[in-house]
Amino acid sequence: MTVPITPWSSRRPCHARAAAAAIAALYLAAGTAVAGPPFVTDDPEPTDLGKWENYAFVSGVHAPGDTDGLAGFDLNYGAAKDLQLTAIIPLDFENQSQLGLGGVEVAAKYRFLHQTQGTLTPDVSFFPGLIAPANRGPYFPAGPFVPNRINLFLPIWAQKDWGGWSLFGGGGYDINPGRDNLNYWLTGLALTREITKKLTLGAEIYHQTAQAISERSFTAVNAGVIYRLTDHWALLASGGPGVQNARQEGDYDFYVSLLANY
Repeated sequence: MTVPITPWSSRRPCHARAAAAAIAALYLAAGTAVAGPPFVTDDPEPTDLGKWENYAFVSGVHAPGDTDGLAGFDLNYGAAKDLQLTAIIPLDFENQSQLGLGGVEVAAKYRFLHQTQGTLTPDVSFFPGLIAPANRGPYFPAGPFVPNRINLFLPIWAQKDWGGWSLFGGGGYDINPGRDNLNYWLTGLALTREITKKLTLGAEIYHQTAQAISERSFTAVNAGVIYRLTDHWALLASGGPGVQNARQEGDYDFYVSLLANY
């Protein structure tokens, strides 16, 4: 959510953008703990070689008198062993009164370390991403929170699985050019548990430093659920309250998506 990879707005929707921007591959192999979406905290698991994992999603953040977010498609392809290519095409919205094409993101996730049973060695991946300004033409106007310049997000994500449990986290630094903008950090830690072959539950805590002079740092906690409809389809959802500067930056955030993997 994202889930690419991170936010950049000049106002409160930064955390909605983070939720969508931190989105990465959802690993659905039987018997493997699930990580990544629907959480802001990402995971290091790339999409399997030659496979697709595509999400139709809506995410947002609510602050007093203001609900902002984005909706769109997150496309992931396993291009090579341990390499995932990602493209995210969103629409931005603000209080259902403004709607437009969001910044298009492209990213590549490379897993350079593999976890092994009986050791503490985790999976570790580097997942750099670029977020480009959207077209500002008359037929497809830019959304209310589109950046004027290219953003670059440079995160490292790690994960360790045991039984039906998965612990994953990390974060990175966002280069966020523009007037009154600040470069910022996004970090998170999440824990999930596979309850049944169809149902996985989890929770996370994440933190983002201010990304503009007018903003404050933000911390939130989320609970999430993943329900597998079939071998190739799943529903994902998460949400939770802000716990630091919530009144200014977001009382709560939310994320919902439909996953198709094949």
